[in-house]
Amino acid sequence: MALLLFYSFRNLLTRKVTTALTASGMALVVFVFTAIIMLAEGLQHTLVQTGEHDNVVILRKSAESEVQSVIDRNQASIIETQPEIALEENGCKLLAKELVILITLQKRGSDNPANVIIRGIGQRSLHLRPQVKIIAGRMPKTGTLEIVAGQSIAKGFKNTGLGKTIRFAMREWTVVGIFDAGNTGFSSEIWGDAEQLMQAFRRPVFSSVIFRLRERSAFQTVKQRIENDPRLTLEATREVNYYRKQSEMMATFLRILGISLTAIFSIGAVIGAMITMYSAVANRTAEIGTLRAIGFQRSSILLAFLLESLILGFFGGCTGLIFASLLQFVGVSTMNFQTFSELSFRFSITREIAGKAMSFALFMGFSGGILPAMRASHMNIVNALRKS
Repeated sequence: MALLLFYSFRNLLTRKVTTALTASGMALVVFVFTAIIMLAEGLQHTLVQTGEHDNVVILRKSAESEVQSVIDRNQASIIETQPEIALEENGCKLLAKELVILITLQKRGSDNPANVIIRGIGQRSLHLRPQVKIIAGRMPKTGTLEIVAGQSIAKGFKNTGLGKTIRFAMREWTVVGIFDAGNTGFSSEIWGDAEQLMQAFRRPVFSSVIFRLRERSAFQTVKQRIENDPRLTLEATREVNYYRKQSEMMATFLRILGISLTAIFSIGAVIGAMITMYSAVANRTAEIGTLRAIGFQRSSILLAFLLESLILGFFGGCTGLIFASLLQFVGVSTMNFQTFSELSFRFSITREIAGKAMSFALFMGFSGGILPAMRASHMNIVNALRKS
């Protein structure tokens, strides 16, 4: 086996230009495949990280997101009485009644507008999201027209830096703080006082109620009580599951797009590998005849040529993966189909994605090499030596 591997490797080195071009074609296909899957993984990773396992989101029944949900004050007050809600040291319930509204802002370096989420928060909203940290300025004071912007918003949109003023809902809002929410969807939001935002937008209802459970196992109990209460038209979801569901549509679309594109590109890569290997077989007819004459079996010839093609796929896969992994340092933003708002996130690579990419590269190598290898292994010794 070691001899066959050395033989195959040496033959590839003797045709450096052809080998490099074929491996480059495979690398490009692997790069496209990996990049799009990383994009879907990064989107899903960002949204799932946005939620906390112990937090529960209450929305109107059949509402797909907070943007579509409405909860009146009476219903919100009933939710507040649930005994499963965790308490702070001072005895206050870890619960926040929030408002979520979309506004349009101008992007930096472009005249193109984009939707941005404005989240009206309560006094406990920050306590419910430990991943959110103020990195400049301070939190907005209750009852004022002050807002704080997520780091992605401050970097990507005009007039959202510390001390700047944004005009929406017929009022001037001052940015008094910038917060970092890590690699989560909150970094793409603007937060302000819920009551002030409700007055400004003339909206008398909340979008959602968020609370922390005393015990994680109490979720089914509180869920059944809320959803079976005839006074309520609400449903309860774990916060992690709520954000995971938001990512499903976009992530599925990206994965289907990635697989479709790479299926088309891979045809070209497989044909390229096949041409390379057929050329190798044609140029080494005498060599194949000699190998057969000195006792090498057909299966050994088949395996030697197939190994060459698999090595091409391996190098193509490694090169594509190396370049794709560099995308982890690139941030992108796109529209979240569930909320129609701008969402910033990063490409994310996992061992599973790397494994799939390498398997795909080896599959291309196998597909491109199997027919030329079979042709080489079935050559007649006399004819092969005569052609030389």
